[in-house]
Amino acid sequence: MLGAGLVEVPPVPARDPASAIMEKPEVPENRRYCSKCDEKVGRSRGGRPGRTEGFCRNCGHPFSFTPKLRPGEMLGGQYEVLGCLAHGGLGWVYLARDHNVSERWVVLKGLLDTGDADSLAAATAERAFLAEVEHPNIVKIYNFVRHEGSGYIVMEYVGGTSLKEILLSARRDHGDTVALPLPQVIAYGLEVLSALGYLHGVGLLYCDFKPDNAIQSEEQLKLIDLGGVRRAFDVNSPIFGTPGYQAPEIGSQGPSVTSDLYTVGRTLAVLSFPFRGYTGRHLRSLPPREEVPLFQRHESYHRLLRRATHPDPARRFQSAAEMAEQLTGVLREVLSAEDGRPRPAPSPLFGAEQHTAGAEITAPTDRDGTPAGGAAPPILAPLEPAAAAAALPVPLVSGSDPAAAFLAGLTARDPGDLAAALSSAPVGSREVRFALVRVWIELDDLDGARRLLEELAAEAADDWRVDWYRGVRALAGGRGPEAVAVFNDLYDLAPGERAPKLALAFCHEILGDMAQADRFYEAVWRTDPIHVSAAFGLARTRLAAGDREAAGRVLDSVPRVSSHYLAAQLAAVATAVRGRDPGELTAATLIETGRRLSSLRLDTERTAAFSAEVLEAALGWVRAGRAQAPSGSGYRVLDTDLDEASLRARLEETYRVLAKLADGAGHRHAMVRRANAVRPRTLF
Repeated sequence: MLGAGLVEVPPVPARDPASAIMEKPEVPENRRYCSKCDEKVGRSRGGRPGRTEGFCRNCGHPFSFTPKLRPGEMLGGQYEVLGCLAHGGLGWVYLARDHNVSERWVVLKGLLDTGDADSLAAATAERAFLAEVEHPNIVKIYNFVRHEGSGYIVMEYVGGTSLKEILLSARRDHGDTVALPLPQVIAYGLEVLSALGYLHGVGLLYCDFKPDNAIQSEEQLKLIDLGGVRRAFDVNSPIFGTPGYQAPEIGSQGPSVTSDLYTVGRTLAVLSFPFRGYTGRHLRSLPPREEVPLFQRHESYHRLLRRATHPDPARRFQSAAEMAEQLTGVLREVLSAEDGRPRPAPSPLFGAEQHTAGAEITAPTDRDGTPAGGAAPPILAPLEPAAAAAALPVPLVSGSDPAAAFLAGLTARDPGDLAAALSSAPVGSREVRFALVRVWIELDDLDGARRLLEELAAEAADDWRVDWYRGVRALAGGRGPEAVAVFNDLYDLAPGERAPKLALAFCHEILGDMAQADRFYEAVWRTDPIHVSAAFGLARTRLAAGDREAAGRVLDSVPRVSSHYLAAQLAAVATAVRGRDPGELTAATLIETGRRLSSLRLDTERTAAFSAEVLEAALGWVRAGRAQAPSGSGYRVLDTDLDEASLRARLEETYRVLAKLADGAGHRHAMVRRANAVRPRTLF
């Protein structure tokens, strides 16, 4: 059930309730604090043990850490106390048996002390509305009973292990520098966000989420300890929180949806890496990326935590659903990085690519039949800014827009036809104007796109799509640094999305920063092979780095169902042989390249052109060291023996085919000259 069906989290065996009872229920002295002023109380002094009951020396408020219920006591004529389970922020937690409902195990949660008004108010608040809470990831409240002047919550017994204890157990077994596996942590986060989203939807705030307050039992996670839950509009009830997890604005602004999400971000951080100083030096910050290897391996996760725990509540995720969507996207990326298997999924924000950029294969020779520029031509054509901008995914149309049905019915693909159709839309809604911005960018009317974006920004400054199209416009106009700045901010905003990463890859490649482009292309292609532009981009960056084998592997990973499969295979052929020194080639490479080319369904001209390229490479290899492939050795490339006479004869034949297919006299004469130059020598 955990991890959106993507992660296998080790199940935690359900714990026998009887074994969870504390043999000697005591609160450790280092955890005894006054519930009113938070000063230390009940501490040892002068060799004498600390008191479990008394008065605070600072404010005079009474304190008591002694359990009020004893084993065997009966509450409400129904709940038999069996013993203490733990001591929490609001008091002792007891295990009991419900004699009225199938002898089921239940938990009784009492007050810290009956004289504490804040604790009494919190418990009363629990009784008022928590019995209405019904969610599979939240502990169920059954009842509320009074006993000898005190109140007790009766709740479901969850027999598992808290996330805090799971983390501590891992560290006991493997050392203090160990954290939980990131996919497992993200799986927990998704379950917590599901529960918090439910609470927020019914007008409640959890307020005090931390690893202590979630328990895994078997394959299910549940939130427990609902003592801090309050209504969203409540401004009078006491606020409960924990240093290191609580949002910084709580004291001045109170709790909110975004402060709840802040606690989730801090919890994810504590569980996923050794977060030293999270209650001290980094009380309100994350460690720098260079100090955390996990952040260096998984940039998207780092950015997600940065947004979730941003000091400004307006810069955080604004709903649990939004954070869960992005966290799921990050999870797919993390899993693909770990095992190399893609995890494609539809985006909640973007549609599919409209076009593919940079998939053009350059011909083996110029039209006059000579090597381009006196050297081998590039394998893949350089990326053009306008083509890159046109290939970026398009933000989805809001279904609530009055023109949504009209936009869904548009079938025209030509930008000019689309511009005409949009100009005659029945209503000039926001979505229609965004579509016009995209079309004007494709038509190279960048000034028109700018004016319309300015109108949209004035109308909806908080709509992220305004910034998206600003970035697309900057990219199309060749303003790489400006586009990088815009798309980088959008990556922060939506770290689980592939579109901003693809945009950044395009920008960095156009700017000549191939290392950065490679990083972003790889993240996109490895996660979701629907973005074929990323595959060709990644091949270009690998070729720029001189790693032909890696480029070939990327091109081979373009699936057969893709409309660009043939282009990828031809690029792989060229990658294997074009412009290579004969000493770099092997018989195996030549034979495999010939086999690959023969397996492709090509027209006669392309078959001849690429065959000539492979045969030229084979001839160069043979001439560089005839002993490697003597006549009659059995090596064959494109059904031709790997000896000089055979290769020359086949090349002559191939060039004459190209001469017949030439579309101009210059090209035809060039092919004839090549055929004459390569034909085997004869004696007269």
